[in-house]
Amino acid sequence: MTVTLRVGGNMTSMATTTTATAASGRTTPGRRPRTRPADLVLEGGGVKGIGLAGAVAAMTDRGWTPHRISGTSAGALVGAMAAAGAAGEQLGDITARLNFREVADRSGIGRLPLAGPALAFLGGQGLYQGEWLHTWVAEELAALGVHTFGDLRIDDDSLPRDQRYRLVVTCSDLTLGQLVRLPWDYRAVYGLDPDTQPVADAVRASMAIPFLFKPTTLTNPRTGLTSTLVDGGLLSNFPIDSLDRTDGREPGWPTFGVTITTAPKPGIGDRVALFHSRWFDIPQPAPLRLLEQLITTMLLGRDQAVMNQPWVAARTIHVDAGAVGLLDFGISPERARALYDSGYAQAAEFLEHFDWRRYKRRFRRDSSDAVSGAG
Repeated sequence: MTVTLRVGGNMTSMATTTTATAASGRTTPGRRPRTRPADLVLEGGGVKGIGLAGAVAAMTDRGWTPHRISGTSAGALVGAMAAAGAAGEQLGDITARLNFREVADRSGIGRLPLAGPALAFLGGQGLYQGEWLHTWVAEELAALGVHTFGDLRIDDDSLPRDQRYRLVVTCSDLTLGQLVRLPWDYRAVYGLDPDTQPVADAVRASMAIPFLFKPTTLTNPRTGLTSTLVDGGLLSNFPIDSLDRTDGREPGWPTFGVTITTAPKPGIGDRVALFHSRWFDIPQPAPLRLLEQLITTMLLGRDQAVMNQPWVAARTIHVDAGAVGLLDFGISPERARALYDSGYAQAAEFLEHFDWRRYKRRFRRDSSDAVSGAG
């Protein structure tokens, strides 16, 4: 069976998770693996989130059922769909409906030829409005029966009241100068009832890359203060410890991380391409290339030390995105298909060799261990 992937206005076929191939590690139709819970942490990465969708599809095909999901930016988007119940080939179907050229909905001034993008960029409100993306996320979630965070509540007495949700989204509050996790912080930080807040609003906020996407705002009804929210990757692009137990007790299931960067290279600026080699269809000036490297390091560099920790590496799936950039809205059908398949195959390979008991023996020796909270 195949689904159709819309990339840059073109249509391409992407094999779904019901096809059995040795290369991708996909499961054979009719085989139903046993169901096992797991928590998921999904890294941000813009268009590279195609690879995230493939990885999560592989996990659900192998019987891993997400209990809670923590995500930033593209990880928040894919995580929201999975938290709403999308699994296996359904994630491929949802990815197929995401038209990346529509995501790039430029603001009024940004539509001007040549100078427009630069003026919108430097104006501070963002080159892209983000309205198309917000509407698309809301509609896809509605089709899955999810509108507000109240629809994603779970019964888990081991968690604080405001953390009993299937999804948590990382954002950066520029007004307060702090990282916020939604819906966890709605009540304490913003005086809002988390159950009534739209999931699509939080996802959109987490994807607002500074200068590129228009920031979102949130007003505290008690204080009247309006906060400006932008991409969570500004402060934590890979919040791998966000779902770990902190009470010293042994977790009942693993927390898997999924990153979508390529294998380590000499420098983060060389390792990850943020924009196209040409900036919005015009040659990229040297100052903008420098700004590109600055934003790349800002979004991704902070988490490199965390990723290098052995207890993190042992539970993290690395999806090779190749040369695909965060804002590669012009990605070809072939590269998009390869990225989805790469995520699926690499997750399948990782899960084939992951041993939960061995992980616990190695990294959770006792409650005084420095990594005893790792899940």
